Amino acid sequence: MRRFTTTRVAERAGVSVGSVYQYFPNKASILFRLQADEWRETTEMLVNILQDTQKPPLERLRLLVHAFLRSECDEAEVRTALNDAAPFYRDTPEAHETRSTADRIIEVFMHEALPTAPASVRTLAGDLVMTTFSSVGKQFSETPRTEQEIHSYSEALADMLCSYLASLN
Repeated sequence: MRRFTTTRVAERAGVSVGSVYQYFPNKASILFRLQADEWRETTEMLVNILQDTQKPPLERLRLLVHAFLRSECDEAEVRTALNDAAPFYRDTPEAHETRSTADRIIEVFMHEALPTAPASVRTLAGDLVMTTFSSVGKQFSETPRTEQEIHSYSEALADMLCSYLASLN
């Protein structure tokens, strides 16, 4: 990947570097905005899929796996720059709010998916699912993937997570 620079941002946006600096005082502010937007988009995806009670919980989980891995692969090129700047925004109010929203959505979803399981089991299952998403998504998307690879991997991951949740009921 080419290095992330303000000049490249301006080129990609089709504007002058001066125009970029009108809105963003430095490279870190651009990265923060990109990360905040990515968090918001991922959280919206999570909410939209997991709150669609027209579908059974395991079908929603399967849809989320596919959508999440696709999004991780789509944003893989930018992730290096975002990860380099992560220490600057990991503890911001926006980051805390995003994590809190995701935690609440997962908690509600796990209650739907595992209605008879004790709260401690639902909490553990939610944590395992989210940790798996994060770890697998990052690792899988580090290598460019074909549509077929993304689909096959998503199916296998969805099978694994759905089997795990089914075993808890």
